[in-house]
Amino acid sequence: MIHHKLCDNRGKEEKMNKIANSSGFTLIEILIAMFVLAVGLLGAAGVATTVINGNALSKKITTATTLAQDKMEDIINLGYSGTPSSDTTTTEDYNSITDYPIYKRVADVDVDSPAADIKTIEVKVEFQWKATPHNVTLKTMAAE
Repeated sequence: MIHHKLCDNRGKEEKMNKIANSSGFTLIEILIAMFVLAVGLLGAAGVATTVINGNALSKKITTATTLAQDKMEDIINLGYSGTPSSDTTTTEDYNSITDYPIYKRVADVDVDSPAADIKTIEVKVEFQWKATPHNVTLKTMAAE
C-alpha cells in the first residue's frame, strides 16, 4: 500500500513536469502577433480606399468622355454644310445636361482652321470631383 502511494506521487510529479515544459505562446508573443495583424489589415484598408476612389474617378471620366462623344457625333452628323459657317461656341452649363448635373459641356467650331474649307471641332466636358476640376477634350476636323 505504501509503495502504491509513492507511485501516485511520482506520477503526479511527471504530470507537473510535462505541464511546466509544455510549449505554447506567451502573452507577449500573442500581443506582437495581434499588432502585426492589425498593421496588415490597416494597410489593406488603405489600399481598398484608394482603389474605390480611383474607380469612382474613372467612372466620372468615362461619363464625361461619353458625353463628349455624343456631342461630337451630333455635330459631325450635321455634315460640313450643317455646321456653323462662322466661329461658334455652344455651352451647356452645369445642371443643364439631363441626368448629368455635375457636367458642363462646351462645343467649339472654328471655321477655316487650320486652313481654308476646314472646320476644327472641339468638345470639352468639365466636372468637379473632390474639389478638383477635371475635363475631357475631343477634337476633330471636318472638310468640305
